[in-house]
Amino acid sequence: MDITGLAPLVSRDLSLGARFGFDAGIIVFGIAAAGFAFRPIRRAVASFLPFDPDNPVHAYAFVLALIWFGFSAVQTVFTDVLVSMQAQPSVTVADIVSNEIPLLMFGLAGVGLFMRRNVAQTAVRLGLVRPAWWHIALAFAAVGILVVVAFAMAWLGQDLTPGVAQRVDVTTQHLYGQLGGPGIIALALLPGICEEVLFRGALQPRFGLAVTALLFTSIHIQYALSFQTLAVFISAIGLGLIRKYTNTTASCACHAGYNLLAGIGLGGLLLYGAAAAELALIAAATYGLWTSRRRAAAAGSP
Repeated sequence: MDITGLAPLVSRDLSLGARFGFDAGIIVFGIAAAGFAFRPIRRAVASFLPFDPDNPVHAYAFVLALIWFGFSAVQTVFTDVLVSMQAQPSVTVADIVSNEIPLLMFGLAGVGLFMRRNVAQTAVRLGLVRPAWWHIALAFAAVGILVVVAFAMAWLGQDLTPGVAQRVDVTTQHLYGQLGGPGIIALALLPGICEEVLFRGALQPRFGLAVTALLFTSIHIQYALSFQTLAVFISAIGLGLIRKYTNTTASCACHAGYNLLAGIGLGGLLLYGAAAAELALIAAATYGLWTSRRRAAAAGSP
């Protein structure tokens, strides 16, 4: 979930060196973003990313994305974002709505809803199509894999960087610990839909999987520089692969399912039940993929 709007822009307690690094970083990223005004630079980038260097919408999207990424990066590197987050009030449902709905609007506007595309065309461009049954099975099977990755990264953090891991845990509990049932549902559904529409639906087809994953990771500054941030990046890659090989509808289901499990936690009999469900989902997704490819091969044969 993006909570960058909850953090102050710049800490008032920055040292002289940190403030110089922050300012210099903003200037560097600003100049880099301005570089997209030059067609040769856009053409060079387009040689390895799937966007049109002559399309002004694509160029504008890259400028905004680079500014967005740059600010998040220098804020994470040169300020103590965990202190900033702990100084903010706990997240409420209203905060979730106010942070996520703009991402949805950016995604819809970015692909030209009511400007270049109607509702049906926009849905197809964003990958919001009716999924096959095995797409959903695959999405929920991926939820279990991403949860395991998150646990593994948390364990590595506690083992290798215990101080940072403890601060991240305290910050996370402060931000989300007061959410009740409705809040957990909102935390699952709204980011699962809004962030997927923007990142996997609108941006990934133009920015590519890796760049989109970096942008997605950059909005989750509440984890600072930690193994939890690495877990977010790995999750972004996983969601991107689901989008690439199925559709955004499936990646929305995966994202929402992951957030829901993270919100309610797993333990005791629930953990054993989730493990059994995971095995069943993997089997179902594998069968669905096999039958889909078999039908495609049969349709393509003379």
